[in-house]
Amino acid sequence: MAVSVDTVYQRVLALANKEQRGYITPQEFNLFANQAQMALFESYFYQKNTRETADAGKSNEIDESNISELLDRKLAPFSIFQTVTSGTTFPANGTISSVARPVFQYGMVLSGNEPCQKVSVFEAQRLKNSTRHMLTTAGQAPIYCDSRTTGEDIQVYDGGVAPVSSSVTVECFCIPRDVVWAYVVVNGKALYNSYAAVDFELHRSEEDTLVNRILQLAGIAMNKVGLADTASNLNQAEQQLQNQ
Repeated sequence: MAVSVDTVYQRVLALANKEQRGYITPQEFNLFANQAQMALFESYFYQKNTRETADAGKSNEIDESNISELLDRKLAPFSIFQTVTSGTTFPANGTISSVARPVFQYGMVLSGNEPCQKVSVFEAQRLKNSTRHMLTTAGQAPIYCDSRTTGEDIQVYDGGVAPVSSSVTVECFCIPRDVVWAYVVVNGKALYNSYAAVDFELHRSEEDTLVNRILQLAGIAMNKVGLADTASNLNQAEQQLQNQ
């Protein structure tokens, strides 16, 4: 479920206007909102790596309190599997919800329906030099490595010494759409226009974090030290809670 851009804007205004700390225009809000959304989106990949390392060796049971599962849910709206051109070149863009977006990060590689295990270029070369070993891996997990050929990203091996050139797909994580608090001017006032607005695509659990991050950016832009410090403290408290 997405986060309402209007809900976040109204909360930001209410907190920023408290004690006469200043007004944030729609244009400023949109700039801060997109910066905050992108920062949160990027942080998911660092959190996921940290969690996977911390969870290594633990039970694979999944429940509603599992943080790794929550991170997967947060990333799910931005994930799509796409064809790897000639089995070697990753796509630069992906289409999600009928919107073409640049790919931010690549994830799992599949040969057919089988997940591929990544190995180093040197390990792949060592295996390629053993024809018997490569041929006897047919039917087992395929492997891939970074390509040393200009214009290629990877090389996939699936039971043979020659890299495969078809039926290779990759998980692509595309960047979120730009957030827009749209409005129309009525009697000199900006009124929310829900038809032209674009909500945050982040998980609903991020609403408080978005408000705090936007307030922090607004405080810096308006040179309101108190506002920036308060928002920063709220951010730190929330991050400490999430990292427990």
